[in-house]
This record gives sequence, structure tokens and C-alpha cells, in this order.
Amino acid sequence: MCILGKDKLMELIEKYRCIYPFDMSLLDGDGYVLTVKDEVTLHYLEHRNVISKEVVFTPPGYVAHLTAKSKYGRAGLSFLNAAKVHSGFVGRLALELVNLSNERTPITIRRGDPLIHIEYITRIGKPSPYIGEYQFQYMTDEEIQLYIPVLKEVFENYDELAKIWFRKKPLRE
Repeated sequence: MCILGKDKLMELIEKYRCIYPFDMSLLDGDGYVLTVKDEVTLHYLEHRNVISKEVVFTPPGYVAHLTAKSKYGRAGLSFLNAAKVHSGFVGRLALELVNLSNERTPITIRRGDPLIHIEYITRIGKPSPYIGEYQFQYMTDEEIQLYIPVLKEVFENYDELAKIWFRKKPLRE
């Protein structure tokens, strides 16, 4: 396993729309910095799910790893959820945050603020696509339509997977 460099990450983004919308200025080191969809203020000890502005797709040969920007860690914001995005997942990320500020003051994250680093890591072995209930979370029907051709391209068993992914939602094709 290895972390993709910027050149390989750009190839993935161009080929599979791994991050959408994409902003070149948010490439950082060997990853990308996801931003916040809506402004949110967390009060001391408050837990909130903050939604990424970007839709993330993790192709079958990869997993993604998440880390919070240190700016927020230094302010007392703690990132609670698992730091992995499964292979085959597509959707906006729900970032589970809690304010643990020593000063017990509110922390505001503004719409578009860079919040979470995402790095893509190669995986070894047969693809095991994400089939959980959060597939396509926080996506519009139009956004889902953008990804169906990509999913058909990367998963030989797309029709079988679509039955699982859309079992609680109408099939959007």
C-alpha cells in the first residue's frame, strides 16, 4: 500500500471524478483538502455532523484516509469518525466533530473552509465495493447521474451492486 502523489491523484480525479467539485488550490501535499458545505458553529462539548462540500468517490483499487487539519485540532476540535473511506464509496462525507476547546469557546467552520485532508491509498486484492446504506449520501439525483457511468465502468457487477445501492431509493437511470 502507498499514498498517491499529486500526479497520480490528478489522474484519478480526471478519470473517475474522485473529488467533485474539484479545486486545484486545495491540493495539499499528497492529498486534497475537503471543505465544508454549510457554515456550522460548535459550542463546547457539542457534537455535530458536518457535511463535506465535495462528493468523494473511492475507486475499487483504492481506499481513502482522512485527517483533520491541525488548525482545528489546535483550537480544540476533535474529529470522531473512522478515518477511512471504503473502496467503491461515492457520496459526501459526514464528518463527526466535537468541540473540546480548553477555553470552552465556540468554534465556527465557515462554508468552504478547508477542514479535512483526504489521501488515496492503493489497496491489494480483489475489489470489495462499499454496499452500505450511506452510498450516495447527501447527493442530488443529478450528482448521482454523474457517477453512474463511472460506476458502470469500474464495477463489472454494476447491475448487481445497483440493486443493493438503490434498494431504499428509486433506481436513478
